[in-house]
Amino acid sequence: MTNDTSVTDVIKQYIVEEFLPDVAVQDLPVDHDLLADGVIDSLGLLKLIAWIEDRFGLPVDDSAMDPDNFRSVRAIGAFVSHAGQPVTNG
Repeated sequence: MTNDTSVTDVIKQYIVEEFLPDVAVQDLPVDHDLLADGVIDSLGLLKLIAWIEDRFGLPVDDSAMDPDNFRSVRAIGAFVSHAGQPVTNG
């Protein structure tokens, strides 16, 4: 993944395949509230987190378990992009 657009596309594809099989990828808005709409429930959230860890090689620790990080495709993409940045001490 070299940019946010490709990360977002990969996340959208996964969400549709796993949770919305009757929806076309292009029909899922990146800001759609996946949690409030019940697209992703608590077990689905655990599945999504495991997929993020595996697909992007990012450990998701307890401090990152804020539901707002996983509320929409855009939020998930921002979380993945931010989590993949090196930590700087300054």
